[in-house]
Amino acid sequence: MSVGDIAPFPATRRLDQWLWFARFSKSRSLAARLCASGAVSVNGGPVKKANHPVRVGDLVTVLQGPWQRQARVVGLGLRRGSATEARGLYDETAPLSRRIDPAPEWVPLLGDE
Repeated sequence: MSVGDIAPFPATRRLDQWLWFARFSKSRSLAARLCASGAVSVNGGPVKKANHPVRVGDLVTVLQGPWQRQARVVGLGLRRGSATEARGLYDETAPLSRRIDPAPEWVPLLGDE
C-alpha cells in the first residue's frame, strides 16, 4: 500500500459521530443514546447501534421528543464545526414535523389555542 492509495476522505462515518457533527445532538454520547433507543432510522430501517455506517445520499430520520426530522446526508464532515458548517452536511427533505400532539394541559403554554 502506497501513500497514493489512501483516500483523503472516508466513504462512511459512524452514525453517532455524524449526528454530532451535523448538530442533531449536543454530544456524541447523546447521539449514541438516540441510536440505541431506536429513535434514528437510516433509509427507512431502524438503527440500534451507534456505529452504523452512514454514507452520502442516505436518508436519516431522527425522533427528538415530539418532533421528527428527516434529512439526506450530503457530507460526512471531518469535525464538529460551526452551525453553518454543520448545515452543509445535510439537506432537510421534509419540514420539521410533530409526530405526537402535546397533552391538552400543555396547549395553552405552547400558544396553540
